Amino acid sequence: MTGRTTYLPDSGNPGYRTSSYHLDLVYRVSTNRLQGTATITARATADLRRLSFDLVGLRASKVRVDGTKARLSQTAAKLVVVPPEAIDAGEEFVVVIEYAGAPAPRRSIWGTVGWEELADGVIVAAQPSGAPTWFPCNDDPSDKASYVIRVATEQPYAVVCNGVLAERSTKSGRTTWEYHQPEPTSTYLATVQIGRYEILPVDLAGVPGTLAGPPALRSRIGHDFGLLPEMMTAFTERFGPYPFAAYTVVVTDDDLEIPLEAQGLAIFGANHADGRSGSERLIAHELAHQWFGNSVGVASWGEIWLNEGFACYAEWLWSEASGGPSAARLAASARARLAGLPHDIVVGDPGPDAMFDDRVYKRGAVTLQALRARVGDDVFFDTLRTWTTRHHHGVATTTDFVALASEKAGADLGELFDAWLFGLAVPALPRG
Repeated sequence: MTGRTTYLPDSGNPGYRTSSYHLDLVYRVSTNRLQGTATITARATADLRRLSFDLVGLRASKVRVDGTKARLSQTAAKLVVVPPEAIDAGEEFVVVIEYAGAPAPRRSIWGTVGWEELADGVIVAAQPSGAPTWFPCNDDPSDKASYVIRVATEQPYAVVCNGVLAERSTKSGRTTWEYHQPEPTSTYLATVQIGRYEILPVDLAGVPGTLAGPPALRSRIGHDFGLLPEMMTAFTERFGPYPFAAYTVVVTDDDLEIPLEAQGLAIFGANHADGRSGSERLIAHELAHQWFGNSVGVASWGEIWLNEGFACYAEWLWSEASGGPSAARLAASARARLAGLPHDIVVGDPGPDAMFDDRVYKRGAVTLQALRARVGDDVFFDTLRTWTTRHHHGVATTTDFVALASEKAGADLGELFDAWLFGLAVPALPRG
């Protein structure tokens, strides 16, 4: 059994589900000082005499519940709030939290995650537990909410957040940027990116797009991300309509180890825009996450193959669509490599230490090729499109996907998924 308790025991909070976050932030790049007011609307799932939020490295100074001052206390990872009156199960309530501090990334077994200073700006890389480094939240991937993010910072800097830019104004050397993300969003997919960026609109096969990056990298960014319209066309044909109002790419002036996905947005380092299309497969991977991982989210971290295996398989689908090696050929090569590696990961429940292991990504992707070979292209792509439609802006489980694939195939496919996702030995690929 997977879930929050096993994978992230210090993240998430019982007793309520959120519906919206309104974050009003003032940030000074020069001193790394953040002041924030978080307005959180939620509904109680149990009677609450106290409730808690995840908050790391920042101090809350004042809390109000439904307009009335509430008592608060803090530990290293939790903000505990005692409302003036108990909240009944089923009741909607609003918590307003004022907080401040010098935000910093959080240490984890996967490295540092969360709000991090760049050489000249900020990156938020929150997966899986970094969201509390910049706002109080219920840091559970299955608890999705809408967002309004308002950030004021020094005028030379651009701010990029999730959603659509609704307002921008400048006064006394400070620019305020306000973004609206109405689609339900997991906390780890909420983001703020700050840098000396130019922001260029692009058309992505009918989807409004934005390329944000340092002016010095403009030509490299334009070249390397020039295939995004073709990728968008290929993926909408295979996965269904793009699930958000727009898609934004941020390229930082710093090099990054890996690109990062956020809701409606992806972040790349300067090294990923080399002017030679050296990161083409990664660009496809991050775009695919908008369907798999963002719109259709995981109910628990133990099922991360539903995010990463699908995005990895999308790399192979892009290769196939753009005239490169077929997904079947790439899957066969990946399967051969997997056969030569240690067989000590259960892909469908890898455990926290191995949840970002490349074998989870690759074996998850090969699992999809095994399904495609078994059922044929028509049924396979119908399954993917139904998956993104049925669980649009929600969360889903491996059990849900196995049930859907079996439904579309007209046969029980449990044995195929058990072998690929829960067995240790690497099965042979079906002949398709």
